[in-house]
Amino acid sequence: MRLGLIEGDGIGPEVVRATRAVVEEALTAAGAPAPEWIVLPIGHAAIAECGDPLPERTLSALDDLDAWILGPHDNASYAPEHRGGPPPGGAIRKRYGLYANIRPARAFPGVRATAPDIDLVIVRENSEGFYADRNMFAGSGEFGPTPDVAMAVGVITRSACERIARQACRLAAARRGRLTIVHKANVLPMTMGLFRDVCAEVARGYPGLEVDDEHVDAAAAHLVRAPADYDVLVTENLFGDILSDLAGELGGSLGLAASLNCSDDKAMAQAVHGAAPALAGHNRANPGALQLSAAMLLRWLGTRDDDAALRGAADRIERAVAATLAAGIATADLGGLASTSEFTEQVRARVHRR
Repeated sequence: MRLGLIEGDGIGPEVVRATRAVVEEALTAAGAPAPEWIVLPIGHAAIAECGDPLPERTLSALDDLDAWILGPHDNASYAPEHRGGPPPGGAIRKRYGLYANIRPARAFPGVRATAPDIDLVIVRENSEGFYADRNMFAGSGEFGPTPDVAMAVGVITRSACERIARQACRLAAARRGRLTIVHKANVLPMTMGLFRDVCAEVARGYPGLEVDDEHVDAAAAHLVRAPADYDVLVTENLFGDILSDLAGELGGSLGLAASLNCSDDKAMAQAVHGAAPALAGHNRANPGALQLSAAMLLRWLGTRDDDAALRGAADRIERAVAATLAAGIATADLGGLASTSEFTEQVRARVHRR
């Protein structure tokens, strides 16, 4: 198995290396061979080495890989000449058609959570919607016709709605059997109405599902009031980004908010949080989100290839992170005293437990 490894900026190198160590330990414990890691640069390291935050040699290598781990990156801190295009993560998602962004949110025992009963997954359409860097073939969906007017194009297509709805329905069928379609069709009847209606059409092909729909503002309030009412939520790009950050914080911290970006044949593990440059180099960052994202990546590969060892390694990582937190071992963002390396060593030890 060949896996890409992209460290990124800020705390990226620390949490990526911590995740690599846990993945290797879990694969060994599950009886799977060690992966061949393909280490690739982006961000400040790539600018220093290649003069480009997303060099062609990184993209050429990813062309030959099915799966990779992407560390957080900080494109806002790049020099002006390197900030003109989309951020590296967005460019990678677009190049490889990673149209689904799967973002679970759950509360872990041992972690003080605003919503201790939260256990849901947000399925975010990742290729169009109201994200200007993703919804146009050429150019940007955001533009200024005059110095005093700014405009943005929101794109919703039937084909993109159908494929994200299928992802959400399959996931809901494998969980508790409930799907909520989140939209804003009351004020955007054509775009959000199309999203709502197509998702509902696809869901009718899964007769065991309980399906409802909510406006995004109502869903945000409902998430705070009664998150246990939700199982799987499917929504447009921008709405999914906002709701998943809210859900992550309700579960305790964005430091534990995992995500998987995938198409039907490629997948990328990427934590929801950013590069946190103020923490970089201090061994204080929480690696849990990226470790849990890597578990999602292994499960995606294990499901695709019908590989029980990969699925077992994913289970081991998830159980080990949960057991470490339940033992009261946590990083500073969770109110704990553990360093990045201390937390990681505890997780590595626990992946050997059944």
